[in-house]
Amino acid sequence: MNDWIVDARDLRKVYHMGDVEVHALRGLSIKIAQGEVVSIMGPSGSGKSTLMNIIGCLDRPTGGEFYLDGESVANMNDDQLADIRNRKVGFVFQSFNLLPRATALANVELPLRYGNGISPKERRQRAIEALESVGLGDRIHHRPNELSGGQQQRVAMARALVNNPVMVMADEPTGNLDTKSGDEIMKLLLELNWEHGTTLIIVTHDPEIGEQTERIINIRDGKVEDGGEE
Repeated sequence: MNDWIVDARDLRKVYHMGDVEVHALRGLSIKIAQGEVVSIMGPSGSGKSTLMNIIGCLDRPTGGEFYLDGESVANMNDDQLADIRNRKVGFVFQSFNLLPRATALANVELPLRYGNGISPKERRQRAIEALESVGLGDRIHHRPNELSGGQQQRVAMARALVNNPVMVMADEPTGNLDTKSGDEIMKLLLELNWEHGTTLIIVTHDPEIGEQTERIINIRDGKVEDGGEE
């Protein structure tokens, strides 16, 4: 089991909207190996976002089994989910999700504030190193409104990396960027995988991004259409 970073078996997710049941995932199973670069694709309403939230430990399934890096996750409570999420998962979002009044350095330090035994000095140093690794060593004291869209996404990437996660999840990471900035962000994400072996999962509508990954998992109507297992 430890060979798989993601091992999801027969995942089901049902949302209740009044008297209506919405089945977002319908017995979905996927496996993603350590160090893989995978894209998850599918039309709107296919279950991509629901699957991402479960894999990223932001939500739990209604049924089925899910193991993240060998740990059984499906029945964890909120505190346990928050702990494994902070230790093992980094997130990069389309909308960057940066604190607008905080500097790049403070934004990147944020995940480390939830860690045990990390001194303010070490926290600062790790955040600076993460920002330097994405080419923003000279922008650490800039706030988001002082940065371009591409630079804001680099800050988000540094924040995702600062805890040395086993897996980075990127949700439409180039969606709000121009072509040049988007290409630079994809290059950085792939370099992260090449240099550190970090598992990379990209949720995207863009087939050009999907083609840059090692495997495409196509989702439709809450099930895997193809590409679910390596």
